Amino acid sequence: MRLKLHVLKVYTGRPVIFLHESSAKKIGIRTGDRVTIKKNGNSLVAIVDLVRDIIKKNEAALSEELNLALKGHNKGYIEIFPSEIAESSSILHDQFECNQYSQKDLEKIMGDIVNNLLTEAEIAYFISGMVHCKSSIKEIIYLINAMVKTGSRISWPYKIIADKHSIGGIAGNRTTPIVVSICASAGVIMPKTSSRAITSAAGTADTVESIAPVSLSVSQLKKVVNKTGACLVWGGSLGLAPADDKLIRVEKLLRVDPESQLLASILAKKVSVGSTHVLIDIPYGEGAKVSKVQGEKLGQLFILLGKKLNLKIKVVLTDGKEPIGHGVGPILEIKDVIKVLKQDNSPKDLENKSLFLAGNILELVGKVKKGYGIIKAREILYSGQAYKKFCEIVHAQGGDPKTWLPEAKFNHTIISKYNGIIKKIDNKDINYLARITGCPVDKTAGVYLYKHIGEYIQKGEKIVTLFSESNQKLKEAVKFFKKNKSIVIK
Repeated sequence: MRLKLHVLKVYTGRPVIFLHESSAKKIGIRTGDRVTIKKNGNSLVAIVDLVRDIIKKNEAALSEELNLALKGHNKGYIEIFPSEIAESSSILHDQFECNQYSQKDLEKIMGDIVNNLLTEAEIAYFISGMVHCKSSIKEIIYLINAMVKTGSRISWPYKIIADKHSIGGIAGNRTTPIVVSICASAGVIMPKTSSRAITSAAGTADTVESIAPVSLSVSQLKKVVNKTGACLVWGGSLGLAPADDKLIRVEKLLRVDPESQLLASILAKKVSVGSTHVLIDIPYGEGAKVSKVQGEKLGQLFILLGKKLNLKIKVVLTDGKEPIGHGVGPILEIKDVIKVLKQDNSPKDLENKSLFLAGNILELVGKVKKGYGIIKAREILYSGQAYKKFCEIVHAQGGDPKTWLPEAKFNHTIISKYNGIIKKIDNKDINYLARITGCPVDKTAGVYLYKHIGEYIQKGEKIVTLFSESNQKLKEAVKFFKKNKSIVIK
């Protein structure tokens, strides 16, 4: 079917084609089906969404994701055809009895996911199988290899490429820019790719984006790394293990996080970016993703998989019972990062954790002897070398570390009604509270914490300040905080 393109600037997070109901009826397709789009020699697969009033009967509109894929050819006409049923659909249906996938099976499934040939229902079926049928080490290796093979892979002329990763879940835990700046100052090559927020208030990419571009191409990333020894970029712009991003989106809808998928997700991206030495941070405790026992077991799996993938992995378990730093939200977090790097009213918990992680990396790559990592990391931080390196990285990415960081239009401070000790700060609640205020889309939104667990607070002292670009969102956040016992004082 030949249809005229209607310009409709809509970001959907996935490649969607909007069709009029009458057009879809003619070729026998429904919402959620796949169609193949052909234009100017390009051929793309898209997900169908049906509309009635936005476009005319002989028109189609594309999401911005598809417009970008067509490289601006979003005018004129397109041809659309119903897509054939993906070959991997039959592979999925053969797994009712938890038979192990082969390397070939997983390569086909990941390839079809990347090319949008599987529906979200089929992807959900695959994920559910990963939850129900415990994967073997061999199967996880197959999955990692398949994810790597269906995306880009970066190679380097350097012998050692260092990386770090936290399994997440801790509000305000913005150690990465500090750790990368310290390690790069010591001569460690760290092409750090990070994610955007999924359920948290901000990812490292969201935070760094407050002062520098993070959506770089592979060639731009290499240029920055060759110049400064490191980078702080968004992994989603590089096409590294792209199947993983689509799996994560469906996992969040299902509210599941299969262990095998978590392991494969992290390690596939480390292999894709060319890492040789990786530090894995596993925060544990109440409010974190895992308990200490679960964290220890997960750490053992990371190390075992690392050996099979020729990655030198070190795992550290860290206290995750409360948020790290004061700010939770993109701009609030980058302000904390800069305070640590400049040693200007530095949040000590964020500083200490960053030094601990940086010290472990320096030891892992052989820059210092065992036991001397934190000493070297502290020396670099206190000398100002880390802040200088951070500025170099930001400038190389086209940003400015001295960018004026605005404050949100609206804010509300909550005061303690009595004297007491901070007994609990709920990570999940603080992350959710920050998202209510508008994080991570609104860079200025978020939560500022004045106290941490174990600290004394007097009647009349500030507990938190909430920031938002919307007065209505701010009111909702205040209501949530007052209703839930996110911070317990006794």
